[in-house]
Amino acid sequence: MTDPLLSVSDLSVTIPTGEGRIAAVDGVSFAVDREETLCLVGESGAGKTVLCETITGLLDARDAEVEGTIAFDGVDLTDLSERRLRSYRGSRIGHVFQNPQGALDPVYTVGRQVAEAVRNGTDRSKSAARERAIELLDLVELPDPAARADEYPHELSGGMKQRVALAIALAGDPDLLIADEPTTALDVTIEASVVRLLSDLQDEMGMSMLYVTHDLGIVSELADRIAVMYAGTVMETGGVFETFERPAHPYTQALLRCRPGWGEGTDSIGGSPPDPRDPPDGCRFHPRCPHAVEACTGGDQPPLYDVATGDNRASCVFHDGYRDPSVVRSAWELPQRGERSGDGANPGEGSDASSEGGRTEADPDAGNRGGGTDAATGDDGTDEVDARDGDGGADTRDEAGGDDGSDARDEAGGDDGSDTRDEAGGDDGSDTRDEADGDGGSDTRNEAGGDREVDAEDGGGGEWVDVPGDDTDDG
Repeated sequence: MTDPLLSVSDLSVTIPTGEGRIAAVDGVSFAVDREETLCLVGESGAGKTVLCETITGLLDARDAEVEGTIAFDGVDLTDLSERRLRSYRGSRIGHVFQNPQGALDPVYTVGRQVAEAVRNGTDRSKSAARERAIELLDLVELPDPAARADEYPHELSGGMKQRVALAIALAGDPDLLIADEPTTALDVTIEASVVRLLSDLQDEMGMSMLYVTHDLGIVSELADRIAVMYAGTVMETGGVFETFERPAHPYTQALLRCRPGWGEGTDSIGGSPPDPRDPPDGCRFHPRCPHAVEACTGGDQPPLYDVATGDNRASCVFHDGYRDPSVVRSAWELPQRGERSGDGANPGEGSDASSEGGRTEADPDAGNRGGGTDAATGDDGTDEVDARDGDGGADTRDEAGGDDGSDARDEAGGDDGSDTRDEAGGDDGSDTRDEADGDGGSDTRNEAGGDREVDAEDGGGGEWVDVPGDDTDDG
């Protein structure tokens, strides 16, 4: 097995502030293999950006205190002088920042800035560097790259500026690309195109990537593995599939529950992240953890333990080999993908959430002979979704009806015919929309009428057009 391209071991970064020193990164360890994508996720303030800037040596060494090792291709970057570090930064390690507007110089054209990155550490001429700059702008799919190269950052859109920043990061043909939330300021469609571009470039250039994001959807698309950070520490690492399907740490579980479509509704994480000036003893997450025990509240942050049922590692005492890990693992009963939005099983499969009288395949003692998904009904008909009615017919959606016919939507109807929408009708015919009538015929729209013919929208009985009491719109 080959050594990883990047190996971070027990890294701690302390930064002075006006209110004291803050341990922005505390004992972090992870690795990035060659041609692999590791996604770093966590709440704001978790220390992700500080970690990335420490790797590329962008923190002010006069203030920040760095401990631990950052081994890149076998070389500890923390031991290098600034001059030697420059031979890695930009050429072998590219860095894309959160804010492209802040990363680009407003007084130089974007082409000149990319060309400057191309010339860094090489003997290319200015003309050759410009040609390569235009090639890179084309590589990142900037429209009309030759013309855009002569424009200034303020003349470009946010998505275009981010592509320029990416071109600068790729100028040295890096082995590792650090992308620190590169799509944060972009709209959804541009974000999707940038993510696809990064994936394509990684395959084309054979580089590794450390991608920082809040978006778990991006993680599922890009990541090979994932590292979950909280309050300056890594809570869990592992393969993306294993982490999403069987998260081992309570914080990872809580993050996943925050995403719409994962479980019943969207759950927030109670409480707030700890004050970085005064973090709690023991596990940093224990004040917000529903499974915290006394062992979680004292000493240092638990080390990353191997998870018995998978390849992940979790910083949780329940995986220390002495306690029962099922206490945490059983709390994550991930529903099937078709049920993650909390809508129950698929219609017709016989799953009943809280039916009082509806019989399904999973509830043989109930009385529903239709077999759809019935939330709280007592009907004896066939409904696809029936919420609160007691009808005996077949509805697509019937919430408070008492009809015994077939409705597409019936909320408070008592009809015995077939309606497309009947909200308060007592008719015995077939309506396209009948809200408050008592007719016995077929209406296109009848709200307060008593006709027995076919009307457009009337309130009386008689012919198609009647005077009075049988008009297109009378009351």
